[in-house]
Amino acid sequence: MIIAQISDTHITPAGRLAYQHVDTERHLVRAVHHLLSLTPRPDVVFATGDLVDAGLPEEYERLRTLLGPLTMPLYLIPGNHDDRRALATVFRDHAYLPRDGGFLHYVVEDHPLRIVVLDTVVPGKAGGLMCAERLAWLEARLREAAAKPTLIFMHHPPFRTGIAHMDALGLDNAEGFGDVIRRHRQVVCIACGHLHRPIQTRWNGTLAMTAPSTAHQVTLDLRPDARTTFTMEPPACLLHVWREETGCVTHTSYIGEFAGPYP
Repeated sequence: MIIAQISDTHITPAGRLAYQHVDTERHLVRAVHHLLSLTPRPDVVFATGDLVDAGLPEEYERLRTLLGPLTMPLYLIPGNHDDRRALATVFRDHAYLPRDGGFLHYVVEDHPLRIVVLDTVVPGKAGGLMCAERLAWLEARLREAAAKPTLIFMHHPPFRTGIAHMDALGLDNAEGFGDVIRRHRQVVCIACGHLHRPIQTRWNGTLAMTAPSTAHQVTLDLRPDARTTFTMEPPACLLHVWREETGCVTHTSYIGEFAGPYP
C-alpha cells in the first residue's frame, strides 16, 4: 500500500500570490500531475492541513478544482490556516468529514494500515492543541483496534525541531498526547504538516515526522533568534509505503523535472 502525503498547499483567491511571492495554484497543479505520474500510483492521498491560505470558501472551491484530477481517494485534514465550516461545506460530498460542528477527526478502516486523523486546530491561533476532549477521542479510537498497525495524520507536529519561530507555533499539550501514544504500541508513525520541511525524530516510542510543502519551504535556520522566512527549495511530498514484512517506510518524492534516470 502506498499512501501519498501532500501538505501546506496554501491556495489563495484567484490572482493572488501567497506571501506576495508564491503561486501556490501552479505548484499544486504540478503536485497533482506528479502524483498521477508515479508508477505505481499511490493508493490514497492525504492532505495534512493549511489547505488554503485564509479559510475562505472561494479558496476551497479553487482547491477542489485543482485536486479534481486525482483518481485515487483523497482525504483532507485542517490546519491553522483552514476554517472547519468552510472546508466541510465545500467538500460536502467527502462523507468521512464529521458534520456535527466539532473537531474534524475521523478514522479510515479500508486499508491494511489503519489511519487515524486528528484535528489540532485552535481557531484564530497559529499553534495547535491536543486538549482533554481530543485526547479522550484518540484514546478510545486506539483501544478499538489495539492489534492493528496504525498511522496517525495531523497538522501540528508534537515535537520540537530547533526551528525556533516554528516551534513557538507548535502543539500545546504535546506531553498529554505523548502519554496516550506510549500506551498504544500499534502506532507505527505520526505524520504531520505545518513545518514546510521533511523532518523526522523518534518520539514516545514511535516515529514522528513532518512533510515538506507542495510549494514554498520554511528556511532551515537553527539559530535561536532566526527570523521567519521561507525559500523556494524544491517542493515535495511524502510516500508512506506499508508492507507487512517491512512496516511503514517513508520516501520523500521531489516534485519537478530532473535529469535522469541514467543507466
